[in-house]
Amino acid sequence: MPASSDSVPDLLLEGCTKRFIAPGRELVTAVDDLNLEVAAGTFVSIIGSNGAGKSTMLSMVAGNLLADEGHVTVRGRDVTTLPSWRRIGLVSRVRQNPQDNMVSNLTIEENFALALAGRRGRFPLRRTSPGKVRAAAQELLEPLGMGLEDRLGAISGSLSGGQRQAIAVAMACLGSPALMLLDEHVAALDPNSAARVNSATARLVRERKITTMMVTHDMKHALDHADRLLMMHQGKVVVDVSGEQLTGITPRDLQQRFAALSGGSLSDASLLAESSPA
Repeated sequence: MPASSDSVPDLLLEGCTKRFIAPGRELVTAVDDLNLEVAAGTFVSIIGSNGAGKSTMLSMVAGNLLADEGHVTVRGRDVTTLPSWRRIGLVSRVRQNPQDNMVSNLTIEENFALALAGRRGRFPLRRTSPGKVRAAAQELLEPLGMGLEDRLGAISGSLSGGQRQAIAVAMACLGSPALMLLDEHVAALDPNSAARVNSATARLVRERKITTMMVTHDMKHALDHADRLLMMHQGKVVVDVSGEQLTGITPRDLQQRFAALSGGSLSDASLLAESSPA
């Protein structure tokens, strides 16, 4: 469960804005004066149509993009001007494409060793103790229920997309970061694999009490796992529901609230679906 409201939040965005120059030289505001506070231990689902600013917001939190205006604070530390590599100990991110999260020609164990080195903020020439790497990998992979803890010598590129995404989530848990950012991390998977990876993800982050922000186009998954649900439109949060407000809410309810508050409609067919395949 989320931490009490008087705790230091794991994420605080204050007046954050990000603009881009579009191909036609038009200035586009992707995130518009965004204010957001996320309590420790909260699982936040983020939905919205394409171009709503969801991934741009995650990129500002991760440091892949720096805010043009405003402040980003993670667990009480102002990281506004820090690049992504300076935030590694605080923020982990799992991307949509499995190939972006692991080195395909390395084994599972070697990928964990690389991730462990990165968590220290440097890549030393001497190798991390194999015993420590193996123990960390087995501890994080066993709860996934996929038997991957017994296949540490397997070449990552030989695994299925679902297996690689589950491993990526496990690696992102190394060092117990303040924030886990999931950027449509199951969108490239088939429905059955997506459901398995989502369940494994929820189990890991709940057990380790890692504050999680998940961007998704699947409303059912968003509702199934969220302590809090945000809907974005034109760079702003237009719907913010949590706790008892989520009880009994349906994708259709969210679509209607979105239309009423934003004056628009959701264009993504997947977002309008009442449910997803199991």
